[in-house]
Amino acid sequence: LDSLDIGARLCSGRSSRALRIETEKTVSWQELYAKKRTTPTEAVRRIPCGQCVFISSGAAEPIGLVQALVDQAGRFVDTHIVHLLTLGPAPYVEPKYEGNFRHNAFFIGGNVRSAVHAGRADYTPVFLSRIPSLIRSRRMPVDVALIQCSPPDDFGYVNLGVSVDIGLAAIESAHTVIAEIN
Repeated sequence: LDSLDIGARLCSGRSSRALRIETEKTVSWQELYAKKRTTPTEAVRRIPCGQCVFISSGAAEPIGLVQALVDQAGRFVDTHIVHLLTLGPAPYVEPKYEGNFRHNAFFIGGNVRSAVHAGRADYTPVFLSRIPSLIRSRRMPVDVALIQCSPPDDFGYVNLGVSVDIGLAAIESAHTVIAEIN
């Protein structure tokens, strides 16, 4: 899998489901894209400890980035993970990562239910329509967004696919955005 650290340099595209890599005046988006391409392992190394990390929802969960995150668990302390609902693996809620990650779900899926029940993860009941404003107002701060998107098209736009939901608010609010290119 390729991973691209887009940074916080995304701008709105033609619709809420499309984003474009913002370019410098002297650098084409293709050059910027090539410069930022890296592996999931290298991309996750850029996440400092103690951050709030958002993971894209549902079918858009960046599984390669999640795996790289838990592979590097030893360097994380007090790192919060938040998501709407993930359908893939959620290894960060396993008991062995209790000192590294604290998980918070807005909706509880089968992959995190036992961790919430055991007190290793949290659940924040909230209306789905309220979550973007909580993220944008920083009442639910997102420092890093781990997302999945399409490769850029001929104009540098990427598509967030089937699970935009609260992801766009997380992308707009995060200091760092790391995208797994699917």
